[in-house]
Amino acid sequence: MSVKKPRSAEMHPGPGFRIRENGTRPSREIIDGFREFFTPDVSDIMNRLYTMVPQIRNVTAPENTICGPACTVKVFPGDNLMVHKALDIAKPGDIMVIDAGASPMNAVLGDLISTKAKHRGIAGIVVDGLVRDIEGILEAQMPVFARGITPIGPLHRGPGEVNYPIQCGGIVVHPGDIVVGDMNGVVIVPQDEAEDLLRRLRERKEAESAYLAAVKRGEFSNEWVDRTLTEGGCIVGEPKISVN
Repeated sequence: MSVKKPRSAEMHPGPGFRIRENGTRPSREIIDGFREFFTPDVSDIMNRLYTMVPQIRNVTAPENTICGPACTVKVFPGDNLMVHKALDIAKPGDIMVIDAGASPMNAVLGDLISTKAKHRGIAGIVVDGLVRDIEGILEAQMPVFARGITPIGPLHRGPGEVNYPIQCGGIVVHPGDIVVGDMNGVVIVPQDEAEDLLRRLRERKEAESAYLAAVKRGEFSNEWVDRTLTEGGCIVGEPKISVN
């Protein structure tokens, strides 16, 4: 008598098990333009709503920065079959952004994937989950941002997706969005807005350079704080108590 596995365990083509091989990316000039800015500047220009949670941090060398278009990967927590396949899909200069469901269990990559990614010209990896083999990742000099490190390895079964929208660190990431990461964290720049946002960042930088230079010299006034407090009706000092 043959024993069949439950049909609920079968893989089904379509959502949850699919790959896109090609996708649009911003121009190299726009991507390189964002290298001029730290993540706090990029976050501010998007009203602080496109920044990943602080739990996703650089687990390799804090001084490492990343800036490039996203190759998105969605995996079943603890599985990395699609991470391996993404090595064949990502282009040189891409950032692999992996949605592992914030799993606190298995790592979804380690020294082997990091070393292979380095040979493929991938510029960095961001994981909403865990990694392992940190010594090998450091040897490969691959910038990796993740929630943490564990010795528990991944499975290789699927399902998953490559180059479809994902969620990473609380932010929706589309293939081709620009990923900017540094010691402060990771920010996602929507591809369709990147050119306009870069223009506004440069204008703002020019406008604020004189003010920043003055602050560094110790030349500044907090009159605007008092004005804001007054306009808001803030009581300064002991409130007057009327006695009937």
